[in-house]
Amino acid sequence: MTPEKLHTWIWVLIYGGLLALCLGAFVRMRGGLLAWPLFAGGALAVLLGLVFIVVRSRMPPPNP
Repeated sequence: MTPEKLHTWIWVLIYGGLLALCLGAFVRMRGGLLAWPLFAGGALAVLLGLVFIVVRSRMPPPNP
């Protein structure tokens, strides 16, 4: 995977996961059953984005 694609996935996962966490919070206030899957999916996406940050930090720098 190229560093550019990895950067894209990192930001998509982190921001998408945070959005899912916020949506889960709003759905939970209404008593919906969809809140916990949104929380779990959002947390998983954020954690995967953080893992990708660690993977990217261990990759060699791109050639100019």
